[in-house]
Amino acid sequence: MPLPFLTADSACDAQDPDGPDSSDYALPYEDADRWRRPYRPGPLRVGIGAVLLLLSSFMLLATMIIAFAGAWAAASVCLVTALTVIGGTLRLLASGVRVHRTGLRRMTVLSSRTVPWQDVVEVRTAQQPVRWMGLPRTVQGQALVASVRGGGEPLVLLTDHNTDFLSRPEAFDRAAETVQGWADEHRTPAVA
Repeated sequence: MPLPFLTADSACDAQDPDGPDSSDYALPYEDADRWRRPYRPGPLRVGIGAVLLLLSSFMLLATMIIAFAGAWAAASVCLVTALTVIGGTLRLLASGVRVHRTGLRRMTVLSSRTVPWQDVVEVRTAQQPVRWMGLPRTVQGQALVASVRGGGEPLVLLTDHNTDFLSRPEAFDRAAETVQGWADEHRTPAVA
């Protein structure tokens, strides 16, 4: 009996002799017309998301207990709070850089910005002060920045001190090279 999931794994191994964890690649069944994150979410981001989802499950259990006790106002407040935590956690897990053949998207917990490739002038790695895990504290580190046509401050896409790449410099370098490769492949060069 053919097992298609084993075939896909062997096809990926043939593409990448170092194994499936050494780089990110398009899977044979993957939709080519969707926004994709060119790197894996870091263990810190996934761990924070797991703890928040565990907390929200306890909140939903508390909602059920409060509702069975007959305190509907308190149960509704608890339900709204649990759903807010779930929504925030899903947004936290979805945060990061996405690429598509039409442009570049940077998603944060509270906002999202999409830039078409023709408006991207340059994508480069720079040494600069970066925010540590998205907090106001800054440290010296590397950042992948995109210069956007029309001037203004460069868009910081990735840093080596965010929740995806903290203590993982090889993963940051690989993700930066992947995003730069997408930029080189899809953006149109500026006419001088």
